[in-house]
Amino acid sequence: MRPIGGRWNPRADFEENVLAHDPSIAPHRFADAIAAGDRFMDDFPGTPDYDDYHRVLLGRLGLRPTPELLARLRRDVHPSVVLELFPDVLDTLAELKRRGVRMAVVSDAWPDLPDLHDGLGIHDYFETYAISAVLGCEKPDPRMYHHASTGLGLKPSECLFVDDLPELVSAAMALGYEGRALSRKAPTEQAPTGQVPTEQAPRGQVASITSLTELLELF
Repeated sequence: MRPIGGRWNPRADFEENVLAHDPSIAPHRFADAIAAGDRFMDDFPGTPDYDDYHRVLLGRLGLRPTPELLARLRRDVHPSVVLELFPDVLDTLAELKRRGVRMAVVSDAWPDLPDLHDGLGIHDYFETYAISAVLGCEKPDPRMYHHASTGLGLKPSECLFVDDLPELVSAAMALGYEGRALSRKAPTEQAPTGQVPTEQAPRGQVASITSLTELLELF
């Protein structure tokens, strides 16, 4: 999935909610606050609490993080308000399930990821979730990968790990998993370091795909 508008954090309705609380905030100030939030994310050892993250942004905007405002910023909205699936996702998941491929999610994310997937109609394709905020570690920590394969009752060698960061795929392969790096860039664009097209990948290097539909060739 991807955020509508291209931004994961803060949520797409952040500005709307802040302005509803204090209409005097000048629109140009949001960029500075979001940059401060990005630095907070980068420096935090793990996945921070949403309220702590929002406190950083609100402090930059000169707003007091009242319980009411914090609650407004994390209030439940339907996932389709802020998120959308990539076009290749739903049909690919449905076909993999039809073929009997068992699937799990390994994600550096907050605990509500399964709920987001449910709202987007893909939760039932996955048997288990390995989520960083739940497990207390992030990829490439081996616990992330092993939690998923163990949850499926499979050995690493029986699993294929797919990620958009080649270095995380390499880490999985070092643990005995098969791996593919997903890059939705056009074929003429430069692939990330260490990522090569599947048919050109020497043993030990990360093979790449440009669409999830290419996974159907492997099952």
